[in-house]
Amino acid sequence: MNDNINFGFWEKLQQQSDPQRGGVKPIFVLAPMADVTDAPFRSIIAKYGKPDVFWTEFVSADGLVRATPEGKKKLLKDLEYSEAERPIVAQLFGSKPEYMEQAAKLVQDLGFDGIDINMGCPDKTIEKQGCGAAMIKNPALAREIIRAAKRGAPNLPVSVKTRVGFNTVELDTWLPELLAEDVALVTIHARTRKEMSKVPARWEHIKRAVEIREKMKKDTLIFGNGDVKDLDDARKKVDETGCDGVMLGRAIFGNPWLFSERKDVPIEERLKVLVEHTEKFEEILGGIKNFAIMKKHFKSYVGEFPGAKELREKLMETTTAKEVKEVVDTFLHNLLTK
Repeated sequence: MNDNINFGFWEKLQQQSDPQRGGVKPIFVLAPMADVTDAPFRSIIAKYGKPDVFWTEFVSADGLVRATPEGKKKLLKDLEYSEAERPIVAQLFGSKPEYMEQAAKLVQDLGFDGIDINMGCPDKTIEKQGCGAAMIKNPALAREIIRAAKRGAPNLPVSVKTRVGFNTVELDTWLPELLAEDVALVTIHARTRKEMSKVPARWEHIKRAVEIREKMKKDTLIFGNGDVKDLDDARKKVDETGCDGVMLGRAIFGNPWLFSERKDVPIEERLKVLVEHTEKFEEILGGIKNFAIMKKHFKSYVGEFPGAKELREKLMETTTAKEVKEVVDTFLHNLLTK
């Protein structure tokens, strides 16, 4: 193992064995998704199907340093977590090394287990700041940002989440720049920035990333991300590519049981967890974030079953957790008394 790399908690995860597979157990983690994997939803996932590692939503390093007290208070809500979520990694984005260093120090002071730098987000507002996927076009700055994070949080492992390229696949030139900075982990979304999510993820690029890592004789972990349906699919992709782990994202929608591999959860239980999730949202983010954020989850929880369409329509009209509970209770009462 490379002495230059601070693996932190990742080292322990790397040593997990899997007798059934005759080797090291792949690491399965939850992707950071803005206004999805927030503190309320993560607390629900931790209860019903905990991944090996949690990520926070991405947070602006500049904002954490420069925001007004009120603005900073809102940003810190995105860095709220519970002990049940450990190990948990704080994801930051930024293009100014001095701010990244200060934000990383704050993250270390908040007790996080690791720091991840977002170098893959395709949002144009983020890119205009020189952040997210725009970093792929500026490797020298990307490396400065990594070094700044390490200076700010010397006790934490630093990782990067990125894409295979900006307009075209650039792994052969882009990945070595990141590996040269001895990060603990690089998670690669198997599409370019230009492709967004409009084409299927191409996991042959994850295999290529592993080859580049081996050629450079680096110990940095390589994770793949993109279009992973469940843990069976994740295991298959690990076998096909040789990567060390998989980050799952959209598969978590309406399915906090994803990492427990529990299938066919009864309608009654699904809806009760939906209510619990909504109550947790109101408890943690009420008055901070718009209740409408919860509504993107309703459709996912409410699958295809008799009366589902009508239930979804009623849920979309709600504005409080109390109203959600009333709608669900009425639905379940009618369902059970039929």
